[in-house]
Amino acid sequence: MLDLQVLAGGVIVSCQARSDNPLHGPQFMRAFALAAEMGGAVGIRAEGIADISAIRSAVQIPIIGIKKILDGRPVYITPTFEAAASVVAAGSDIVAIDATHRPRVDGPPASELIKRIREELGVRVMADVDDLSSGIAAASAGADLVATTLAGYTTSPTPQEPDFAVITALANSVGIPVIAEGRMWAPEDVARAFGAGAFAVVVGTAITNPWKITERIVRASPRGNRH
Repeated sequence: MLDLQVLAGGVIVSCQARSDNPLHGPQFMRAFALAAEMGGAVGIRAEGIADISAIRSAVQIPIIGIKKILDGRPVYITPTFEAAASVVAAGSDIVAIDATHRPRVDGPPASELIKRIREELGVRVMADVDDLSSGIAAASAGADLVATTLAGYTTSPTPQEPDFAVITALANSVGIPVIAEGRMWAPEDVARAFGAGAFAVVVGTAITNPWKITERIVRASPRGNRH
């Protein structure tokens, strides 16, 4: 299994683009991932078989792979063993799964999925959680990493800032590396996350979504109120 120390103290770049984004497609995600590696990223988070395969052909750093099943189910980030197996086959070193307490449609409980991925696929598991309780449960089930990916996204309204309170609570409680993820927009956010106890930090939109980056900058212009 991957030595997690290769991620310690570093930034992981999430290279994902939805189908409505002009940069959707494996050729663009491959380029983003390569640029991230050149910039010093210690890992890549990627979604989908085509994107992961393309990225694997371009970078040497670890890939955290997910597969989203977007059919209306509340738990859609790698909810099944089959989804996990597919991202490993595509080249992922770590599989990230939704490990919140939300109800599951046809996948196994997170605890069973974590165990099976580690034992049968032989890779690390990162548990995407939304609060301290789900993080503790995932760690107890054998997750290798716990990430704050879903903190603020399972309740309304979604906050604008990263959830530093959850990062701190997890870092003080779970006994495994905590990955800070979610709404990291500035270098100051990254520094604060490490100060809160993060093992590594994932940054996505602020690096790999020019659409949203442009929107944020345009808001400061005289014409910004039109967007």
